[in-house]
Order: sequence, then structure tokens, then C-alpha cells
Amino acid sequence: MSNFPPKKDLNINQFDYSPKQQGYAFPAEWAKHEATWLSWPHKEASWPDKIETIYEPYCQFIKAVAEGEKVRINVRDEEMKAFAVSELTKVEADLSQVEFYFNETNDAWCRDHGPAFLLKGSEKAVVDWGYNAWGGKYPPFDLDDVIPTKIAKYFNLPLFTPDIVMEGGSVEFNGAGTVLTTTACLLNENRNPHLTKEQIEKYLLEYYGQDQVLWLGDGIVGDDTDGHIDDITRFVNEDTVLTVVENNPLDENYILLQENLETLKAMKLKDGRPLNIVQLPMPSPVIYEDTRLPASYANFYIANAAVIVPIFDDVNDQKALDIIQGCFPDRKVIGINSVDIIWGLGSFHCLSQQEPEL
Repeated sequence: MSNFPPKKDLNINQFDYSPKQQGYAFPAEWAKHEATWLSWPHKEASWPDKIETIYEPYCQFIKAVAEGEKVRINVRDEEMKAFAVSELTKVEADLSQVEFYFNETNDAWCRDHGPAFLLKGSEKAVVDWGYNAWGGKYPPFDLDDVIPTKIAKYFNLPLFTPDIVMEGGSVEFNGAGTVLTTTACLLNENRNPHLTKEQIEKYLLEYYGQDQVLWLGDGIVGDDTDGHIDDITRFVNEDTVLTVVENNPLDENYILLQENLETLKAMKLKDGRPLNIVQLPMPSPVIYEDTRLPASYANFYIANAAVIVPIFDDVNDQKALDIIQGCFPDRKVIGINSVDIIWGLGSFHCLSQQEPEL
């Protein structure tokens, strides 16, 4: 880590022209989308001995999203595009709603390497955070790291490039100035060891256009991202969160999720209101080749026409779907089997990134 500069005071002038100072903000996920961005899965090392099994549920996900918005997919070349079209045709997805962009990627996790879209009235901009594959765990990641800039240039959108590492799955927004994250991820030495917690908060506020940062602690067992928020706690409206809890006291997730629950109970929004907390069960442990996978119902994706939820052939699947449906009465909730997809250590929210509508 010697290539990082020492911790020091930030030059306030560097934020004078930040997105927040210019009036931009990152919308909540339930705000109207123009499109959903994906990067077509192709890295076999992410799903060793299983990648061929993920295309059916992945395409079912695209089919559900395409019912209410465009789906924009990064592909390497015409051959990959043709394969994607073939797989989407098998599930009868609406191909008139699908667009392909020739942006080569290292991997499929578009939540983390895709563009963060900001809005200011009738204007849209992109933030291209640094990306290092969750602390350098899975090189190479050079192609993924430049995806937001490529997309911003293609659409001729203003581009902001804070020179720090940040992943879309590590942050959650209520659409009213609050961003929720975890200390386990953002304060990990493998991300931005040259920055203090207060300095990282400053970047979150200035480049996402927010007013308040709320911190949870650890993520779930098996999460190789070091504790992404989108596996544990999600905003469903301005003052309500869904948070996963483990009901088995002997499970290794039990204590850490209880601690997160207690932290949520003590939180206040910027206007002093406490959070409304809806508890969501965890599925039974999903084990593959002696590896516990980060299976969580919290990794759902809020699209225009639906909320797509990963399910795991588990006794709690329907209970989770019913709870989430209660939080989204204006959208249909769709469960899609994620037993094979989760072998890649992520699910539908990890794979997608929303582009808000102007």
C-alpha cells in the first residue's frame, strides 16, 4: 500500500466544483428509470464450472426489467452480442427494449463498475469512481474501471472523476439526502487507506450530492466485497429500510445482523426522524463446494415495472417476497432463482445499475 499518499487534510478547493456544489444528486433507485445498465457475463472464473447455468435466470431478469424500461448491455463484440440475443430469445425477452454497447469488460458486476448517474433538473451527469475489484482481489480490472467514462463520452454527458475507489454496491440512497454505507467496506485498508472516515464522508456527500452519511458495521458472511450494504439493508422509501436478520442464534450471521439492527434503531435522518425498520429473513445457508455464499433477499433490484428478488429454493423465499411486496404496492415483485448466480458471489442488484430518467 506504499503507493498511497499519507493521510492529510483535504484541500477544500477540490470540492468547489463538485457535483453537489453544482446542484447534482444521485436519485433513489425507485425513481423513474430511463434504462438499466448491465455488463454481459463472460468471465468463467467468476462462475467456475457453472457459467453456462446462469444465463437462463440472468435473461429472465432482463426480461422482467425490459417490461418497464430500456436495458443497455455492455458487450465485447458482435459475437458476444449474438450470443446474448440468442439467450434472450430463449426466454422471449422483448428485444426491442434491449440495446447493446461495445464496451469490453473484465467481469459482469455493473453495480460496482458501471456509471453513477446524477441528475440536476433536466441535466444528467456521470461519476466515474475508481474501481479496483474489491481491493485488488480479482485482477485484471482495467477494462471495468473505464466503463463509466466510455458511457459518459458516448452520450456526451458531464463527467466527474473523484480519484478514490468507490463501488455502487457499497452505498444506498433514500432520495432525500441520505446515503447509507458500512465501515467494513469503506474503511477497509484495501480501498482508500490514505483517507480518514471524515474525508471519505466528504467525498460521498460532494460527489453523490447528499447531506448525510449513516454507517452500519459488517456485511454478511461470504461477501467478498468486504461488506456491501446491498446485501444487508436497503431503503424502500425516504424513511423506511428493509434489513435482513438471521433467526438462528447458532448461525454465524446472527450476531453481526443483530448489531446492524440495533444500529439502525438508533439512527436519525437529517430532520431528526428515526428510521422505520422492516425486518427481512435470511435464507438458509447456501453452500457450494464447501463455500458459504452471500445469499440474501436484500440484493433485490427496483425496476420501473417490478422489483426482482433473488430466491434460493428456500423455505423463506415466499415470506421474503411477501414482505418486499408489502413495501412496493405499486410494483409487482418477481422472484427469480439465484442458486446458480450466487456462486459468482453476487446477485441481481450487484449485476445492474440504473440510469434515471430526466
